[in-house]
Amino acid sequence: MFLITTMGVVLSLTGCSWFAGHREESLSDEDTVNLIYYTIGEPDKDLKIVNDKINEILAQKIGITMTYIKVGWQEYEERLNTMVSAGTPFDIAFAPEYATYIQRGAWLRLDDYLSSVSKEMYDAIDPIFWEGVRMNDGGIYGVPTNKELATREQWMYPEELVRKYNIDISRYNTLESLEPLLKMIKEKEPSYQPMELDKDSNNFFALDGYEYIIDKKLPLMVLSQDPDAPVVNIFETKEARKVLNTLRRYYTAGYINEDAALRETQGLKRNERVFWKAAGGGPLSENSWSKDRGYKVVAHPVTPLLVTTESVRGGIMAVSADTKHPVEVMKFLNVLNTDPEVRNLFNYGIEGVHYNLDSNGQVVLIRPKDSNGESVSDAPPDYSGVQYTQGNWFILKTMGGDAPDPLDKWEQFRGSNSQALKSSLLGFTPDLSRMPIQRKNIEMVWEKYYPSLMTGSLDVDAELPKFNEELKQAGIDEVRAEVQKQLDDWRTEHNRK
Repeated sequence: MFLITTMGVVLSLTGCSWFAGHREESLSDEDTVNLIYYTIGEPDKDLKIVNDKINEILAQKIGITMTYIKVGWQEYEERLNTMVSAGTPFDIAFAPEYATYIQRGAWLRLDDYLSSVSKEMYDAIDPIFWEGVRMNDGGIYGVPTNKELATREQWMYPEELVRKYNIDISRYNTLESLEPLLKMIKEKEPSYQPMELDKDSNNFFALDGYEYIIDKKLPLMVLSQDPDAPVVNIFETKEARKVLNTLRRYYTAGYINEDAALRETQGLKRNERVFWKAAGGGPLSENSWSKDRGYKVVAHPVTPLLVTTESVRGGIMAVSADTKHPVEVMKFLNVLNTDPEVRNLFNYGIEGVHYNLDSNGQVVLIRPKDSNGESVSDAPPDYSGVQYTQGNWFILKTMGGDAPDPLDKWEQFRGSNSQALKSSLLGFTPDLSRMPIQRKNIEMVWEKYYPSLMTGSLDVDAELPKFNEELKQAGIDEVRAEVQKQLDDWRTEHNRK
């Protein structure tokens, strides 16, 4: 989905000073509760202006204010871990590694609030999301973003080259099938990178029907649609060996960017000339990818429309178990997921400042201006929410501009959701809290080998046996056996219901 790493001191200091300022303001108004909210995303130039507007509206609607803190993509996970470990006070946070933090006791159980103060929100969100975030103890500890239920792996290509060479992109559904295309692009379009990968690589194993039990750093997978499939170390399978051999061949042929094993995960770079790129996305994703690239791309899904535990937990807002204001927090989350004014403010900023509405009521962003007052199309906006992290999509306005969303965008999303199939593992959450040393050691081995093997940068015959041997030494067989036992128990219990 995305990779988040370490945190910078400057952001930490900025966040602390702003946090203190907001707390002083909130304490001056005894009737208003101030909530502290951390989320992922680069801190925007106009974040404080938007925060002030949010507070004006929330104070009127539900009698609260909000300290709205965004922490950069490369820093967020470390920052959240540090806050939870140190007991730093906050109320709400974007929650990657949802289950792990529940097992640490970090998140508040929400069930009682979902049937009372937040019932409107509960009813607005697709019930499959609630099924996917419900833990083995029956509890719900986070609010999922109501969006597409299944993000399919999609392969995107520049429309210009697809038309130029009359390519039927629907024919290319396996990694091996891409070879003649990549060869042609390298020979005939030398200004294009044939295939772009980064150190996080792609889940090529999903093409064979595999699903991660937790995440890729613990390389245990199960065949999603087989209700009796065993848990396997994916790197011991024939399917993985085939993928790795193909990637190695592509790398040595010059199809994959040389820095792939070192390149940090990032969004699409504007105007970068890349022929093949993979990304997870829902309906109409190629519209947003085209905007990000700065030129038209076309995309073809290569995996089934499958609802997995990972897909429904990709954008969760959780409540600190130590919050002193649980009712106020749940009132806020209820408004965020049911009130279009609040939801659009968080996503787009302030109308007339950060965007205007066109004649169809669609959002047209106002671009930053240069010293001559001219709009700079490539400049980042002065404010931008991270859409998948902040609540119900279906009450958002759609985007207008040069490549407008279809006016029935959300109807298309609902149609796609109605056709999605549920994974046989939906809702399964292994508890590995008693195996922290094994998990840490496995992750260290994974970081040593995975980026290079999954980008074709290392010789497979030489390095794959070392990878698997070191995974065994780190304890992957013990962890696999424990996960298998828990999955067997879960399947037995699940089949009784």
